[in-house]
Amino acid sequence: MSRYFVFAVVSLSLLLIAISGTAISVAFPVITSSFGASLILAGWVLSVYQLVATAAMPLAGKAGDIFGGKLTFMVSLSVFTVGSLLCAVAPNIQFLIASRFIQGIGGGSFLPLAAGIVADEFPRARQQAIGLFTSIFPIGQIIGPNLGGWMVHAFGWRSIFWFNIPLGAIAFIASAFLLKSGQREEGHMDLVGASLFTGSLFAFISGLSGMGSSKDESSWVISGLLLVTSVILIIAFIRHEGKSKNPIIDLQILKEKPFIAANIYNFIYGACIFGLMSFVPLYAVSVYGMSTLESGLILTPRSVGMMAASTVTSIFLTRWGYRWPMLIGTITIVLSLCLLGVESPGINVLGIQLSSTALLVVIMLLSGIGMGVAAPAANNACIELMPQRVATITGVRGMFRQSGGTISIAVTSLLLENIADMAHGFALVFFGLAAIMVITTPLVFAMPKGSWALPLAKAASNQRR
Repeated sequence: MSRYFVFAVVSLSLLLIAISGTAISVAFPVITSSFGASLILAGWVLSVYQLVATAAMPLAGKAGDIFGGKLTFMVSLSVFTVGSLLCAVAPNIQFLIASRFIQGIGGGSFLPLAAGIVADEFPRARQQAIGLFTSIFPIGQIIGPNLGGWMVHAFGWRSIFWFNIPLGAIAFIASAFLLKSGQREEGHMDLVGASLFTGSLFAFISGLSGMGSSKDESSWVISGLLLVTSVILIIAFIRHEGKSKNPIIDLQILKEKPFIAANIYNFIYGACIFGLMSFVPLYAVSVYGMSTLESGLILTPRSVGMMAASTVTSIFLTRWGYRWPMLIGTITIVLSLCLLGVESPGINVLGIQLSSTALLVVIMLLSGIGMGVAAPAANNACIELMPQRVATITGVRGMFRQSGGTISIAVTSLLLENIADMAHGFALVFFGLAAIMVITTPLVFAMPKGSWALPLAKAASNQRR
């Protein structure tokens, strides 16, 4: 029975992250206008969190192995809660961005640590337990936009950060009593590798942001140097990881064909989903003229569809395998992106007139179903190749998703800031992401069909060596 309480505590933490992530998206237009910031600068409020969370994920998985899942999990909760407090009292946009940096360290650590803790508690039902995490996020994504929209409307945007503090305290206390210390292994943290990777992403996004706001030749030169620095740092990172005794990313997880396919898939998935959905409230407000409260409500159908689809997919994942859910989910996401790209005043379906708002609700529901079908399979694909390293694999997978989301936010901010017609800018983003998402289809066939095929794939790989 205790393991179910552990699952509940971990789920509460993931729920907190999901609520926070969607609430900030709803508050984003208000934050931008309240500080009088450009869209490129304000975009850092979203992208800096994604960026730091990207680096934190693989590092947290390794920290959990070395220091124990319980201690690392509780430290992550503390950092996230302190970061939320600093966000709530931010006097300017720069301070808010710095506070989101701190918040991202804690927030990015939860998923790999949670996956490792649950995998230890449910060794015989690992796939279903990890898959059900996918249905935890939509619950928070239902609560977050609606609660966030109401709180921003009633109390201002700072209230969404104050809300995190009591929930973080409750989760911290529960973790102290319920979580087990777990096994520890020898090793040390690869801080050099983490710094190189974070620096590369930071330089890349700074370069893109600089290009969007460049007004003279020197600004363009600085932006170009930042992009070159990004490439140099990522090359240095790969070389360092190959030589390090305790790398944050095991190169085997990067070099093996199934892992390569899974990582690229998750990178593009993150770009199309996590990055894009951060801007849906802005899309609803700027293109469809909705209020902040209405823009939060528009995300609810996506979350409902994702929760229902991910729950069903998680239950039948061992029977269906990984490929078909990922293929069906990918096609559905592509369709929803294309429909979003077509701004419509409404549509007549079988004599029933749907307004533009109702049509947007239907499209959001469709996108949620696609995400819910694809995500459990994408989360579990290839994990059985190295079942003893669930936290590490989940951390690397999350890192690729967050990287995709971070770059997507930066590119989207750049496009929207420099295109006068906001509706046209969003159309370019939606159709572009749909085209990129189509590229993931062949990657699905490079991964094993299901958990029953993974031992065979591993044996075949060993024979080739």
